[in-house]
Amino acid sequence: MKKWLCVVLFFVLLQPSAQAASHAYAVIDAETGRLLMGANEHAKLPIASLTKIWTALVVLENSELDDKVTISERAALSEGSSIYLEKGQTYSIETLLYGLMLRSGNDAAYALAEHVGGSVEGFVYLMNERAQLAGLSDTTFSNPSGLHGEQHLSSAYDTARMLQVAMRNEQFKKIASTVVFNGEQSWKNKHRLLSENNGAIAGKTGFTKVAGRTLATYFQKEQKQFIVVTLNESNDWRVHNALADHIATNYAERTLAKKGTYTVAGEKIIVNKPIKMLVTKAEVRDLHHVVYLPTDARKKDAVWYVYAKGRPVHAVAVQRE
Repeated sequence: MKKWLCVVLFFVLLQPSAQAASHAYAVIDAETGRLLMGANEHAKLPIASLTKIWTALVVLENSELDDKVTISERAALSEGSSIYLEKGQTYSIETLLYGLMLRSGNDAAYALAEHVGGSVEGFVYLMNERAQLAGLSDTTFSNPSGLHGEQHLSSAYDTARMLQVAMRNEQFKKIASTVVFNGEQSWKNKHRLLSENNGAIAGKTGFTKVAGRTLATYFQKEQKQFIVVTLNESNDWRVHNALADHIATNYAERTLAKKGTYTVAGEKIIVNKPIKMLVTKAEVRDLHHVVYLPTDARKKDAVWYVYAKGRPVHAVAVQRE
């Protein structure tokens, strides 16, 4: 681990609790959602334009890329970062999504929200409903852009989970991974780590005066995939690279169970895809597995749990034969 990273983490951990609560970070395994590192990772804080990760996902799940959107006056006049849309202009959903994710256009956020939700308020309802479905218990949205609102809060861990869930959508992954977009407009991604060679493949930037600098990055280094989120971190580019280097050095992806059929307590259990996760060398020696079977033999659903140091760290749905 780089010396300066040790200083950064040590400083964060030694802050008085009232001050420390305004800063947070989380690093999660992109496969399992397991927290690998963090500080104040469940503190509810403003996340600024990292909100747009969820905005983009909800739009993609409720529209088609070639749908046309006419820009309203409210969208055109929205405050904050902008891609300079004008009232009456018409753009495709796809173009607006690139403007949303690459340039963080608040005007794009409001135009998309009005089109997909029928109103901004209707779209915010969809955002919160989808967040509940994803189990984001630290998160409440009050707008689609990330502008400050007293109730518009999430946590570093929940925000990392937002990016994890969103990256499973192939259209989102393509947009969030784009460095330069050339279409109805031309834009370069504000997330500068995507142009560097340290494994960053997607992400989102954010800033408001209240939230400070916020950053989410999806890393893929060798076979390791993980997500880093920092909230109110002024040195976010360096911190993300340093945390990525630390995870790459200290964690390895392990296949804990291959795809196939296993015998558990005399029953046949079907694992439909390999069970994988990032673990340290120390954890490898301490991992064990427990399969929970329904008492009703007619029920086929079962759960395969992975434990480390006596605590469940991963759960996978499996089937009894």
